[in-house]
Amino acid sequence: MVNRFLDHLEEWIITFLIGAATTVIFVAVVHRYATGFATGAFQDALLRLDLAWAQELCIYMFVWMAKFGAAYGVRTGIHVGVDVMINSLPDRTRGWFVIFGLLAGALFTGIIGTFGAHFVWELMGTDQTSAALELPKWLVYLCLPCGSYLMCYRFLQVAWTFHKTG
Repeated sequence: MVNRFLDHLEEWIITFLIGAATTVIFVAVVHRYATGFATGAFQDALLRLDLAWAQELCIYMFVWMAKFGAAYGVRTGIHVGVDVMINSLPDRTRGWFVIFGLLAGALFTGIIGTFGAHFVWELMGTDQTSAALELPKWLVYLCLPCGSYLMCYRFLQVAWTFHKTG
């Protein structure tokens, strides 16, 4: 059960984030238009609601979706790649290039994840917060190590599967 959940971790995260972002945007848009109607006390109550944070929250959710979407792309084989030349090579040579590309992707995302973790660690020692939500900045940037390390894991997972099955 847990393994099955982890196999589809990106899908669960992306589904939650896109659903939440859609709901937040919908509420903010309805609120914006509803405040334009002169309805007395109802309008006054709506004007007292401050939804200025909605845009910032949605931006952060879309950044997290992009990071986990890239990991999903690696896991499913739909991540962007240029393989026209590699596909023209003989099978044995092509296999080595595919493994090299996957391991290079794992190395790159591992490095980005490590730099991201270091950056987040440094931010944790500051009082920096986001503009509207006043979230700690380290929490906002936590998507860098989380998404990059997951992507690194998926590159290694795909490389291992390709090595075993071809």
